[in-house]
Amino acid sequence: MRPAQEHRLNLGQDALKPSREDRALRVNKFTIGGIGLGMLGLLTAAACGSTSTPSTSSGTLASSQVLHFPVFQDPGTWDPGEMDAEVDTELMQNVFDNLWRFDDKLNIVPDIATAVPTQANGGISADGLTYTIHLNPAAKFSNQDAVTSKDVLYSWNRGADLHGAYSSILSAINGYSAVQKAAGSPPTSGTPTTFQGNIEKQLAANNPAFMMSGLTAPDAETVQVKLSTACGWCLTAWTLEGTVGAIVDEKAINAPGVDPVTWWQTPANLVGTGAYKLSAYVPKQSLQFTAVPNWWGTPKPTVKTINIDIKDPSTVPTTVDAFFQKGYDIIGYGGDSGQIPLANILAVKANSNEKADLLTQPKGRTTWVSFSIGYPTGGPFQGESAAAKGLRLAFDLAVDKNGLATTVCHDLTCTAATGGLITSGLIGNGGPNSDPLAKFDKAKAKSLLAQYDPTGSLTKNLTYSYNAGSPNDQVATYLQNEWQTNLGVHVNLNAVSDASIFISNRLSGKYQMDRDGWQFDYNHPQDWYDNLWGVYASSAGANTSGFDDPTYDTILKQADTEPLSTSLAQYNQLATILQNDVVYIPLYYSVGNFLIQPYVSGAGSNTAFDHYWNEIKILAH
Repeated sequence: MRPAQEHRLNLGQDALKPSREDRALRVNKFTIGGIGLGMLGLLTAAACGSTSTPSTSSGTLASSQVLHFPVFQDPGTWDPGEMDAEVDTELMQNVFDNLWRFDDKLNIVPDIATAVPTQANGGISADGLTYTIHLNPAAKFSNQDAVTSKDVLYSWNRGADLHGAYSSILSAINGYSAVQKAAGSPPTSGTPTTFQGNIEKQLAANNPAFMMSGLTAPDAETVQVKLSTACGWCLTAWTLEGTVGAIVDEKAINAPGVDPVTWWQTPANLVGTGAYKLSAYVPKQSLQFTAVPNWWGTPKPTVKTINIDIKDPSTVPTTVDAFFQKGYDIIGYGGDSGQIPLANILAVKANSNEKADLLTQPKGRTTWVSFSIGYPTGGPFQGESAAAKGLRLAFDLAVDKNGLATTVCHDLTCTAATGGLITSGLIGNGGPNSDPLAKFDKAKAKSLLAQYDPTGSLTKNLTYSYNAGSPNDQVATYLQNEWQTNLGVHVNLNAVSDASIFISNRLSGKYQMDRDGWQFDYNHPQDWYDNLWGVYASSAGANTSGFDDPTYDTILKQADTEPLSTSLAQYNQLATILQNDVVYIPLYYSVGNFLIQPYVSGAGSNTAFDHYWNEIKILAH
């Protein structure tokens, strides 16, 4: 939620990977029909997808089907009930399956379930409150245990009980709040062995207090889900890979001598239904995955072994050099498509022999400036007066967004955000130049400033805050220069070195205007409009501007209950409300970059995640 999802707020040096600290602050941030709802889901839709195109002359397979790539972060957890970091979910989508999965174009397709439920096929009731799911009888865990409806109930109930970063994707299911209350809150410090051990004990005993009343199993191959309110995004939320929608094996987690907290660290215990299983793990050094023999799914894996080096981010430039010495087959997999430094990308683009190996892929992340509208710290930007809106618009129109993307990103690691805050290629993006706040109009900006602050006293001591690092430092300097040049206003810069402190301060409204951003969890407008400007306007939510509008909330609550075919127009109304209120200054959409050897067939990425490993083949070279 990835989210995060993240819960995947784009806060870091625009490395296209979220920080866990950020996502931890953004859980259970909105309500629909009075219950907490999560930040996840991906809707059936085509997005900008890319694949590598091998330059080898034949399709002959190499004798050694081994894929080798680096990641630049040690795993935080591979427990789907707790997972939230992009590096973890990108790897674990190959180990764990959900009932459905996203294909390379972000369409939802069957996985452990035999079909994607719809009202037309009888999988969703006419009122949208009941889902009936049939399981594929061929599905098996990597230890050859059969997958039954009991495994689905265990996995989802466990996910709700654990209170993990993505547990809220299950929150529309009847009984969700009750089981979280029964399980109690996880400890804020130390190892939660007792907390998690009690959950396993209660689930093994079939204690109904720990099991959602809306989740039942009519038979071994059927699961029925009853919701407390219609939910137009829930199906996609449950499909998000590497989170609580993934199916785990109760027998493996509760085997004798297995710790319910660290079970995933031992290869023999990390049992999923995916095409690959963990075969070796040396913390902070290396990972090895191997194809599951006689795997039940399709396509059958051609690559037999995945070798992954765990490297420090400081080694990225030398790792790029190693790629061109054939030391690696891919760089950018595992959530690291933003790790290649711009200097390296420019060098590769300038080299006729190397640029063919570069894959550039838009990613679902947007960065903008938030005004403090609902907090006293907002100064001249606070509130809904004509002056406050006028000054917000003046500072927006004074920024050349296309110039920013060219100056800071060379139009390679980002592009100007001109289609609204929902990233280009995702549902809800308005298309190029559709967002009126993306305009650059120096004359109008100066006119507004003169109208609403003729003496300059209101904008005399403004400060822009951001989390320090590249490219945030360069973006801040660019903004400062734009406001000085085009408005004649000097804005102080507040670079916060500790990202977690920056986020905490931002969420509690301590900044006048600040860097803001979001990495989508799922391809649905609800992921943006609920999580970022929804019901809560305080540090309890992710609404960093304090924006609050009753009309917005009314439209949002209705839209969230409806299918996208009818709700998209309502979400577009929300975009217009935000734009008319000048809630933000749009800056840029992030772009990921991969290096892929020409003999690696089938590797690539879409707006959300890497292509699955079982799609890849190593060609003779």
